[in-house]
Amino acid sequence: MADVSTLVAQARAGDRSAFGLLIEQNYDFIHRIAWRWSGNRNDAEDIAQDVCIKLGSAIRQWRGEGLLRTWLYRMTLNAARDHLRRHAREKHKAEAYHRELLNDAPVADGADAEAGVSALWAAVKTLPDKTADAVLLVYGEGLNHAHAAQVLDCAEATVSWHIHDAKKRLKRILRAPEGF
Repeated sequence: MADVSTLVAQARAGDRSAFGLLIEQNYDFIHRIAWRWSGNRNDAEDIAQDVCIKLGSAIRQWRGEGLLRTWLYRMTLNAARDHLRRHAREKHKAEAYHRELLNDAPVADGADAEAGVSALWAAVKTLPDKTADAVLLVYGEGLNHAHAAQVLDCAEATVSWHIHDAKKRLKRILRAPEGF
């Protein structure tokens, strides 16, 4: 089995089988991050597929600085945020259309796409992007602050500040007792 740097070099040179192996070796990782962020299997699959498609062209621009997994974290987080924004816009448009059709009657909120997401992760998604990303990486993925800082391309102290800020905000949002 070829090492990552060899596969990346071959994929950058246009070797489809090397690119396929890179995807195969990293798909579960990408999907796990996408699922943790979206909380929904279908959305996670869409996000993971988006990342794999983007990876096809982005692999040529990767500078090779740091670990491939760090770069994949960034790509997946960006794709998850893009998907969430797109989904929110589409939902807003659909609700506006339904209100117009129903003469401003409220829209029934049936089975929400995020019904399976815990209250904590739902609250995390309401935090500012960088703060939510820091929480996802440190608590969801178990990264230390230094590795999370590499993924987020910021100082380790900034990650610590985001985590501190997230704890304060989440306690307020969830009215949680001390000890998060």
